[in-house]
Amino acid sequence: VQLQASGGGLVQAGDSLRLSCAHSGRNMYPMGWFRQAPGGEREFVAQITWNGGPTYYADSVKGRFTISRDSAWTTVFLLMNNLKPEDTAVYYCAAGLDGKRWSGPRDIRYWGKGTLVTVSS
Repeated sequence: VQLQASGGGLVQAGDSLRLSCAHSGRNMYPMGWFRQAPGGEREFVAQITWNGGPTYYADSVKGRFTISRDSAWTTVFLLMNNLKPEDTAVYYCAAGLDGKRWSGPRDIRYWGKGTLVTVSS
């Protein structure tokens, strides 16, 4: 499974940004996003399944971020609204275990290259 993330950039606090993750192959894994701030650990952000199952969010982004997918299950999106400086991080697209809310990187089977999101105050 190959994952290609895009859409990062430099924005101001309060702005919105949408990340995309295109995936190849017959990927039936749940998809989602992690992020890693400078000097920090890689942390879970959001998760979605291909078949309409539940979506999950980290508490820190709930109500501001929305994960979605296209109908063909070829691209997963992360719409980030009301961005804050603490959202600054490299965002990684991921494909991982099914049937549970991801608890951390150990639940991931495939990673995409990260895309940098920088939020200025």
